[in-house]
Amino acid sequence: MLNEILNRRSIRKYKDEMIEDEKIIEVIESGRLAPSGSNTQPWHFVIIKSQEVRQKLSEVSHNQKWMMTAPVFIACVGDIRSRIDESVEIKIDEQSPQEEVKQIIRDTSIAIGHMLLQAENLGLGTCWVAWFTQKEIRPILNIPEDKYLLGLITLGYADELPKPRPRKNIEEIIHYERW
Repeated sequence: MLNEILNRRSIRKYKDEMIEDEKIIEVIESGRLAPSGSNTQPWHFVIIKSQEVRQKLSEVSHNQKWMMTAPVFIACVGDIRSRIDESVEIKIDEQSPQEEVKQIIRDTSIAIGHMLLQAENLGLGTCWVAWFTQKEIRPILNIPEDKYLLGLITLGYADELPKPRPRKNIEEIIHYERW
């Protein structure tokens, strides 16, 4: 697995080649199997192949035109209903204070990390896009206000090989027993 971790890059240029459905499902399966607090599994995934829908998503993502080179997007959604009962009325966005919002973000982020690494393992490129607002992106995918869209994964066969980005030395980030 360390090989996939070392080689994974944020890809912003993809080949004009469709991805096999089996590979898309395998990427999502890796997210489905991720750990979550109290096994709540708060994630949902929306597979987007439509040119029209991908265009709208790229526009609300600060018009990042490069996104359109990816043949598939996967919208990764955290569901607060895994922790808060349906009878409680709730709307979540970037300013929501509920502790449960942090929990579904944490858990769905773990699932997304698994998916990025599995895509790398399958020879696919990805980029996690999160430069949008809930207000703008939800209507495009019909996401209810009690769900939180964490990110879009662009998915495809990479048509670039970015150099590794600098990383801090391990000595800079390790603490023993206390800060």
